[in-house]
Amino acid sequence: MSLIEDLNWRHAVKAYDPAKKVSEEDLNKILESARLAPTSSGLQPFRVIVVENQELKEKMVQGALNPEVMRDSSHVLVFAAWDSYSDEKIDKVYDHHTDVRDLPRGRFSSYTDKIKEMYGAQTPEEHFAHTARQTYIALGLAMAQAAELRVDTTPAEGFSNEVVDEILGLGKLGLKSVSLLYIGYRDENNDWLSHMKKVRIPMEEFIIKM
Repeated sequence: MSLIEDLNWRHAVKAYDPAKKVSEEDLNKILESARLAPTSSGLQPFRVIVVENQELKEKMVQGALNPEVMRDSSHVLVFAAWDSYSDEKIDKVYDHHTDVRDLPRGRFSSYTDKIKEMYGAQTPEEHFAHTARQTYIALGLAMAQAAELRVDTTPAEGFSNEVVDEILGLGKLGLKSVSLLYIGYRDENNDWLSHMKKVRIPMEEFIIKM
C-alpha cells in the first residue's frame, strides 16, 4: 500500500465499535510516529497523553462535540503543548541531545542562547501559540501511521479544553490540551461517512503555482 492509498482509505470516523480495541503494538507505532515528528529547534514542546480508562473518557465527554465518538473509541490521544518556554526547558532538551550524541553539554550554547533570548522577549500567550502549532505536525503523522495500520481515527478540536486539562491534571505538568485524536475501529452500521466517496477540492484549484 502507498501513503496516497492509505490517505484515500481514511476518513474522520463518526461512530466507533466499542468492542474493538487497538492492540498495544499498533498503538505504540502510532505514538512513535508522533514522537518522531519534526519540531521547531528540535524542542518537542508537547506531549501525547494516552487515555484508555473508560471512567476518564466518561468524564472527558463533558463539552465534547461528538461525545459518543469519544466514549466508544478504543483510545483518546491528547496532544498537549507546553504552556510556555523557559531556559530550563530548553537546557534540558539540549542536554539530552548532547548526551545521546556523546557531545559535551553546552555544545550548542551559541544557538540555545539565541532562542532563549527570542522566547524571553515573548509573552506566555505567544509561547503557547507556537508550541500548539507544533502539535499538528505530530497529529498528521499519527493519522498517517494509523491509516497504514488500518486503524481508524478522528481528529478533534470540538471539546472543552478546560474540562480535559482539569481532569487530566495537565496544568501541573505545564501543559495545555490542543487537540484530540480518537482511535479505534469504525462501526460500519452507524458510521454514516464510511460508505461515502471521499471529497476534496480538485488539484488544479488546490495547488497554486507561481
